[in-house]
Amino acid sequence: MDPTAMQLVLAAIVVLPLLGALAALFPAPPGLKGKNPDQAVLRHGVTVTGAVFALSVVLAAGFDYGADGPATMQAESDVSWIPALGIRIHLGVDGVSLPLLVLTALLTFLCAVYGYFVMPAGPSPRAFVALLLVLEGGMLATFAVLNLLLFFLAFEMVLIPMYFLIARWGGAGRGAAAWKFILYTLLGSVVMLLGLLLVGFQGGTFDMVALATDNGAGLTHTTQLVAVLAIGIGLAVKTPMWPLHSWLPDAHTSAPTVGSVLLAGVLLKMGTYGFVRVLLPIAPDGMETYAPYLAAFGVTGILYGSLACLALARTGARGDLKRLIAYSSVGHMGFVLLGISTLTPTGVNGALFANIAHGLITGLLFFLVGALKERTGTTDLDALAGRTGAALYGSAPRLGALVAFGAVASLGLPGLAGFWGEMLAMFAAYDPAAGLPRPAYLVFMAVAGFGTLLTAAYLLVVVRRVCMGDRTDDRPALGDVRRYEIAAWSPLVTLTVLAGLWPAALLGLTDPAVQKLLAGGS
Repeated sequence: MDPTAMQLVLAAIVVLPLLGALAALFPAPPGLKGKNPDQAVLRHGVTVTGAVFALSVVLAAGFDYGADGPATMQAESDVSWIPALGIRIHLGVDGVSLPLLVLTALLTFLCAVYGYFVMPAGPSPRAFVALLLVLEGGMLATFAVLNLLLFFLAFEMVLIPMYFLIARWGGAGRGAAAWKFILYTLLGSVVMLLGLLLVGFQGGTFDMVALATDNGAGLTHTTQLVAVLAIGIGLAVKTPMWPLHSWLPDAHTSAPTVGSVLLAGVLLKMGTYGFVRVLLPIAPDGMETYAPYLAAFGVTGILYGSLACLALARTGARGDLKRLIAYSSVGHMGFVLLGISTLTPTGVNGALFANIAHGLITGLLFFLVGALKERTGTTDLDALAGRTGAALYGSAPRLGALVAFGAVASLGLPGLAGFWGEMLAMFAAYDPAAGLPRPAYLVFMAVAGFGTLLTAAYLLVVVRRVCMGDRTDDRPALGDVRRYEIAAWSPLVTLTVLAGLWPAALLGLTDPAVQKLLAGGS
């Protein structure tokens, strides 16, 4: 594709959701109102997110997949915005950011489709659609901008719409969960901003490509240590890394279905993307110093998340299924942090693969839990496993099969997407980068391997309790998978299988870019 056309496509991907959010606040034209104004604005959300997803596919189709193509910034545009502060609107994508950009557009579109049929109870659908589109614009901009200050603005832009989605359309405890979410993330972001300003002023530019090309040459060792600590705290809160994770279970438990899908599928990836895009190439000496600690926190999260899930899954614990999946995300993102901490191409590629896999699989799981709550009125595991719940294999076999599929994909069954990222992260821990303590990483690898066994244990317990059981007459009738649910979930199932069977497609895209980032390129 022509470079100018690629630039316009990427710019449209970032800007269109924001224009769509503004348009959602105005009444629909007479010919587009449909049965009622609520239906019209929900249809508007589907149309805008669908157009953005289509543009992301066009961008991916026009991307140069040659030998060095994914390592080069493509669709790049760079225009002055605030000259006095040296802030430029610099956009571009490479093999690291393109998969996350497409994943974001896909998940938001699927959420809009699902929300059209299952609008969560709450205030005006007009505000819901506008917030969803602002959220999409912030998420897409995070993966497309190449200026540190714009990265921070995009990183923060998602907080307000997600806060209101939880606080106004969430379930029980939504007010406290929303406040906890925004306070944790804002406090982390204040520290991160100080680190970004330090890097920009000491490095002489806020341009991420120029700073990555220098590979930390313009920053002293002390500056890199301070910058990695400050920026890393903000990124770790969003990831979320243990012990900065405690906002996540409450936010997921209270969020509406589409909020949980986007929170797990995209927002968590913004933190780990920052480690790869900002810290690895810009402050490599600082990352080398802190890498063992990052790995230690990551594997602690793997163990902690798995044990918390086992506690929630046991009979009589009154465990919430949404809360269990939230804790599982702490464990899965621990594998991503472990891969990044090895500072090797294998580990970083595994982390990026695990990011995409987690977005697909956990997005599917939260959709499925939302469908269970819609049918049964609860996500309490004891209720779902009891006589008032649903033995899905007997009452809704297709829904039960999808729950089982999501569980085995999440536990890392070979042949599905969840396997490759975690395997590569552990493989990289066996042989980390020179200068890192290999004995410590062998311990980290062993702990992570034990975590995979615990993951399999709690997910199989969930499948047994929710899907299996005798079908009895006093159980409420459950509808099986509906057509709109097939439309929203099929892409996630298909991509989970394709990524598991053909991992080279994604790894071939990320590896050249990772090699260049670690070597000091853009």
